[in-house]
Amino acid sequence: MLTYSNRHITHLDLDTFFVSVEQLRNPRLLGKPVLIGGSNDRGVVASCSYEARRFGIHSAMPMHAALRLCRHAIVLKSDFDAYSKYSTLVTDVIRDSVPLFEKASIDEFYVDLTGMDRYHGCRLFSDELKAKVTKESGLPVSYGLASNKLISKVATNEIKPDGQLEIPFGNEKRFLAPLSIMKIPGIGKETGYKLLKMGVETVKVLSEIPVELMQNLLGKNGAELWRRANGIDDSPVIPYQEQKSISTERTFQHDTTDMNFLNSELVKMTEKIAFQLRQQNRLTGCIAVKLKYSDHEPHSIQRTIPYTNADDVLFRIARDLLVILYQRRMLIRMLGIRFTHLIPGTYQIDLFNDSQEMIQLYQSIDSIKKRFGEGALVRARSIL
Repeated sequence: MLTYSNRHITHLDLDTFFVSVEQLRNPRLLGKPVLIGGSNDRGVVASCSYEARRFGIHSAMPMHAALRLCRHAIVLKSDFDAYSKYSTLVTDVIRDSVPLFEKASIDEFYVDLTGMDRYHGCRLFSDELKAKVTKESGLPVSYGLASNKLISKVATNEIKPDGQLEIPFGNEKRFLAPLSIMKIPGIGKETGYKLLKMGVETVKVLSEIPVELMQNLLGKNGAELWRRANGIDDSPVIPYQEQKSISTERTFQHDTTDMNFLNSELVKMTEKIAFQLRQQNRLTGCIAVKLKYSDHEPHSIQRTIPYTNADDVLFRIARDLLVILYQRRMLIRMLGIRFTHLIPGTYQIDLFNDSQEMIQLYQSIDSIKKRFGEGALVRARSIL
């Protein structure tokens, strides 16, 4: 069994990925405050350059608030086709260089270098991999090297932009100790506010709270946060496999032409696999609807769409496709929906086009579903 002392995990993060891609395509953007996201008053900042961050701007901030902080910022609409292209390029570089890696999102990776220290040196190899990614893609990249995924990710965040940092085995707690509790993955605004009210500001203080007290305060999540504050993380690097599609379908007990019923079923199925997309941190760029008539003849139609994982957006498109597809006016025995052109995306919904209110709504919906099950909250349209 592997122990921390012989595990070596490198976390690679493409610095300000969306902005960096735009700067590669338009070098005149270099050195300027750039915002990527929705351009309307209710839009949200999906990403911003380091020049913009100096004004206090951050991702998920309402666009109108960001422009108040920096009126001369350049606002760009997202181009997920370009982002997907560069993400795939970097993925291919890493795939050709290492035997085991995990693609955590469109712009970050975990690389398992366990055993490399015997032959080449993990720090040297990480340096070479960082340089290779930049050479092949033109994108800036930072990395953190440590004995587990948690420490390597936090280290990367501390060394950005275009940096590298190794946390030797045994120094995990010492590295985390002076950091703000908000630097620990899994501590959001609500949990952070609760801890700050108790006077818990640094990871060191958090790590010294008895685990039993943390459990009483925050339940199961409290015990996990205590582990993280103490630098403990035994989660494995999950081998990357490109998922081609996600789908679901239903064969009805009785064939039907009831469009109200069909639309209701379409809502249920769309909600189900859109929730799965968000749980996998993925976005879809193509949606297909399939139906089978009572004579068992299948028909399908698909449409390329802006990348999203918001079920209300997907349902509207699926409903339109069903109307176009249903031409024979025969009884229908089966209905299905499939999402393809999948790419990694860490956003709960399409941050590039949706308002902050919609983002918060989806986060709340997904939180309830994760806690109480997918059936705990459904759209009224899915109930006849």
